[in-house]
Amino acid sequence: MALNEVHISSLVVHVPPEFLTETKSTIEELDGAEVYGDSKEGKIIVVLETENQGYVTDTIDVINNLPNVLNTALVFHQIESDLETFDQEIVSTEGKA
Repeated sequence: MALNEVHISSLVVHVPPEFLTETKSTIEELDGAEVYGDSKEGKIIVVLETENQGYVTDTIDVINNLPNVLNTALVFHQIESDLETFDQEIVSTEGKA
């Protein structure tokens, strides 16, 4: 049964600094993943947006298994549900200018 929801998550991925560019490129190839920032110490901020929670955990596993990844930590996870009602509320508010 498909649920009308979206999962927004953020991760911190830690790699040795010399592998930062390579790892960021690989992560950005994953569906629903966006590199939001990084540090010279080798930490990468990743944002995931998907329609199911299973994809979040699967993606963490994929990233953890990439070469040179030391650790991946889930920092934030939010579920937005009932998106049709939310979209209708936005449309009705926009019409009240």
